[in-house]
Amino acid sequence: MNTKPTPAEHSLPFRAGDFSTLAEALDYAARGETGTNFYTGRGLLYTTLPYAVLREEAMALANRLHGLGLARGSRVALVGATNPDFLRFFFACQYAGLLPVTLPASIHLGGRQAYIGQLHGLLADCGASVAMAPPDFMEFLIEAGKGLPLRFMGLPRDFDDLPVNGSPRALQPNEPAYLQYTSGSTRFPRGVVVTQEAVLHNLRGILQHGIAMAPGDRCMSWLPYYHDMGLVGLVLCPLASQISVDYLDTRDFALRPRRWLALMSQTQATISFSPPFGYELCARRVQAQDVAGYDLSRWRVAGVGAETIRAETLERFAKALAPSGFDGRAFLPCYGMAECSLAISFAPLAGGVEVDHIGVDHPPEGSGANVRMNEFVKCGIPLPGYEVTIRDADHNPLPERRIGTIAVRGPSVMSGYFGQPEITREILSAEGWLDTGDLGYLADGHIVVTGRKKDLIIIHGRNIWPQDLEHLAEQQPEVRTMDASAFSVPGPDGTDKAVLVVQCRVSDPERRAALVQRLQRLVYQEYGVDCLVDLVPPHTLPRTSSGKLSRSSARKDYLRRVAATTSQASTEAPAWEDAAAGGG
Repeated sequence: MNTKPTPAEHSLPFRAGDFSTLAEALDYAARGETGTNFYTGRGLLYTTLPYAVLREEAMALANRLHGLGLARGSRVALVGATNPDFLRFFFACQYAGLLPVTLPASIHLGGRQAYIGQLHGLLADCGASVAMAPPDFMEFLIEAGKGLPLRFMGLPRDFDDLPVNGSPRALQPNEPAYLQYTSGSTRFPRGVVVTQEAVLHNLRGILQHGIAMAPGDRCMSWLPYYHDMGLVGLVLCPLASQISVDYLDTRDFALRPRRWLALMSQTQATISFSPPFGYELCARRVQAQDVAGYDLSRWRVAGVGAETIRAETLERFAKALAPSGFDGRAFLPCYGMAECSLAISFAPLAGGVEVDHIGVDHPPEGSGANVRMNEFVKCGIPLPGYEVTIRDADHNPLPERRIGTIAVRGPSVMSGYFGQPEITREILSAEGWLDTGDLGYLADGHIVVTGRKKDLIIIHGRNIWPQDLEHLAEQQPEVRTMDASAFSVPGPDGTDKAVLVVQCRVSDPERRAALVQRLQRLVYQEYGVDCLVDLVPPHTLPRTSSGKLSRSSARKDYLRRVAATTSQASTEAPAWEDAAAGGG
């Protein structure tokens, strides 16, 4: 066991992403002393992987992969567990002229078969020739690979026996760098083709303008490697700037969120990112005695993105951690997506959270949206080289403070979805404009994201943001953060109905009935619509591979529950009554 982490300082002249390929970035970082460090759930350093060693081992592995005789650009599927092997294989592909494909390392509550089905779909979609998984996931990969034309599949150590066959040619600037699957539909996966040019341009934007990475910085991450924020933001960004980074497995964070904070203090890290729920978990779990032992005074960038940002969540975190030296001005809201490598915009550094008040001083105009959440967080101005417009349903540009679909054009926009030209054409115009599928508006040039277009609830011509209903539910004492999911379904009379599914830990029938009635009353008072409330057990609501609640999957599950409680297909009323009463 290595007991000394790689240093924050190094002797190399600092370079912030000015490389033409990922292999070139590693070649340079390997000349210094920095690298990666891996910690257990108890906060113990169990191994290090300096960039110099990573390069040496990745090149040796590349020679063995080359020995398989694969065509250039063949896909190598990697289960993205947080360990050194993933990094070795990812960069071995860069040196071998092969295309790494990140697979989720997360067995959701759908269970074993659902995960195997997800892996099978991804392997088939990308046409993988090779697949690798760590021991914890190998049985799932073997099952998922059945019936597929894989050339080789195995544990990391199984690749040691492959023959060495010459020196391969690394991926070039005009070639793809990797495939990144989005965290949306598992039935219809979409693999984003990320080119070397696109990701390097995005890395430069993030490093030079978004976070202003500098010598002496140190990163810390619990984010999964198979998510774009984890891979691009906390693997490739540190490497492309020769910065050391410390990793905690995502599963260990989920079990012990406070370990993230303890390691931030222990390593004196300066940069870390998380979706809002990570900050919420910590604010809820952290104890006064924990905070007294932390030193978070060096944490200068607390990035936040990947889902709707609520200012009050971050305020609770900042208040709870203030005695440890954490400064709320470190919060850095940002906006991005895998289709743009990662980042599109960043709020100003050291500016903290800036809120745009809706319906108070400057109500948004013209959308017809019934926006009842009083504030949205500004996600900053686009990175240099990027253009952002807000468009109406007819694709016409809208002025500031008008809600519409966010469209973006820039040097890191994807070339397309792998093997899906028709779907690519639906969202990527010939002029390079990407329809993000997000709704939002511009306020003083800053991007304000209000939700996903596909998730919008439309009832009697009124637009309601699902996160508004979810937020209302989460304010109840019986409900925790991320315990609610809102969507619409066709009602028995043919019109859409709002549905609020709530994970409830209360078992007393009277208290459950009171919660249902209270939520229905509050929704009607706030939004003027009737709402069906379905109380379900904890851990029922499905999540995407990146940890977000999946409203589309929650909707499907709800409809299945309704169907199961309906005695006859033509008799829907009992099911609706059960739902309204909190059945399930």
